[in-house]
Amino acid sequence: MLTYFTSAGFGDCTQTTRRDFLAVGSLAAAGLALPDLLAARAAAAEAGQSPRQTSVVWLWLNGGPSHIESFDPKPDAPVEYRSVTGSVATTLPGVSLGGTFPELAQQMNRLAIVRSFAHQNSGHGGGTHFVMTGYDNRMSDAGGRPSRPSLGSIVSRVRGANHPETGMPTYVRQGLIGADGPAFLGSAFAPFDPQGPARKNLALTTKEDRLDDRRQLLTQLDRFQRQADASGLMRGLDAYEQQAFNLVLGSAPTAFDLSKENKKVVDRYGKDLGQQLLIARRLCEAGCGFVTVNFGGWDMHGQIKQGFQRRATMVDKAVAVFLEDVAQRGLSEQILLVITGEFGRTPRINKNAGRDHWAPLSTLALAGGGLRMGQVIGESSAKAETPKSTPITPQDLAATVLDVLGISPATQFVNPAGRPVTLVESGKPIRDLVG
Repeated sequence: MLTYFTSAGFGDCTQTTRRDFLAVGSLAAAGLALPDLLAARAAAAEAGQSPRQTSVVWLWLNGGPSHIESFDPKPDAPVEYRSVTGSVATTLPGVSLGGTFPELAQQMNRLAIVRSFAHQNSGHGGGTHFVMTGYDNRMSDAGGRPSRPSLGSIVSRVRGANHPETGMPTYVRQGLIGADGPAFLGSAFAPFDPQGPARKNLALTTKEDRLDDRRQLLTQLDRFQRQADASGLMRGLDAYEQQAFNLVLGSAPTAFDLSKENKKVVDRYGKDLGQQLLIARRLCEAGCGFVTVNFGGWDMHGQIKQGFQRRATMVDKAVAVFLEDVAQRGLSEQILLVITGEFGRTPRINKNAGRDHWAPLSTLALAGGGLRMGQVIGESSAKAETPKSTPITPQDLAATVLDVLGISPATQFVNPAGRPVTLVESGKPIRDLVG
């Protein structure tokens, strides 16, 4: 059995941490053998709509980044409201970003900034649940379990667990994010997590030739049993056993291995977040449908200027390289990048030179996915307090992401009470993005 261990936490003022694992060959937590898990997911996919082979990379800025210091700097507002990091002009006339994003400012043609993204939950857990699922959950900050599946789990439910040729998991996370799981869809549709010590555990502890011998033996035994199986059941089980081996022996593990990447490309991306985004690109190329990347440290109740100078400069460089790389590889139409967090920050600087939680206006930017780029969508009030134009909601974001993935927002699943639940009940794809 191969076991993938991960220790992942996300830092905000709740100080939440978690440790989880995935075992290939035996999923003890779910009580399922891997072939059973793959079979269940594939059967679910057969019942759903056939999606486009597009992918989403979801860059989660955990802690709630300020919308003012990021993408809505308000240079003409009173000093206590405008961006403390200043602003930088973009290639789009009349549009500026926060002063710590000079490289992204030069790639505004590849970005769409949403300045009217808003919801009503200013708690870390509740805001995360709202943005990750499209639905509010007031119990999240009191330890309540997620009530709705994340978008990544929905993709896994519709497309199936793994890419049929590469063995690549459909949904991969790099770092735990609250409410990023399957909720009532069940543990079969949870994200694959390769973080922490799991990196080295991607290498086989059993020699490959021995695994191949076992696979051949299994195939021979199943072929013998299938001779008496008029229903074809064993033929199906054999396919899922083969898929389980493909997850380990196929090309999926190499996507996580940056030694397989061109060294010049690796050097361009740099360390930390850059490496995570490079891996995300490689995962998408290998057939992954949804990748989350958690880059925390944005809960800046004090000294927000210094905080942005540390964290935002890393985002600026890494995302700029990612956008260039994806464009050079001709993947801009196939990969959608989403940049957001659980909420924005209070418009007025507080006594600690920081900003506090503020859901009425939030940070959101998108790139690629075949959407219309090079624009600012929506408008905020003069002091960046609320949307001045029609608000873009988490439901609208969910509908947009699902539309890019070729999944109808009107798709329904059955909840534990046996009632049909619509994925997106009120949201619509963001009109200015989809045309």
